[in-house]
Amino acid sequence: MAEKKPKEQEKEKKVERKEEEVGEMIHFFDKISVGVVKASKEIKKGDKIHIKGSTTDFDETVDSLQIDHKDVESIKKGEEAGMKVAEKVREGDKVYKIVE
Repeated sequence: MAEKKPKEQEKEKKVERKEEEVGEMIHFFDKISVGVVKASKEIKKGDKIHIKGSTTDFDETVDSLQIDHKDVESIKKGEEAGMKVAEKVREGDKVYKIVE
């Protein structure tokens, strides 16, 4: 039996995580690093999310959600809210909730 190469062993160690799409970025305010997300499912403070687009790909924990400059704990399908993000996001980037 052939010995496995180190790269093959690394691939086996990677655990596939489950993600579900919960929204889409529709705007970004670069000076304050806030993205506007339109929810397709509920998004709550504390959720671990993955933002992915053609040039965007990072994980984030939802620390702040605001509607009309007022803090909210969650948003439901169809609602739009500002969300503080660590990196630049672009219109059309998909937002996925990391399901553990």
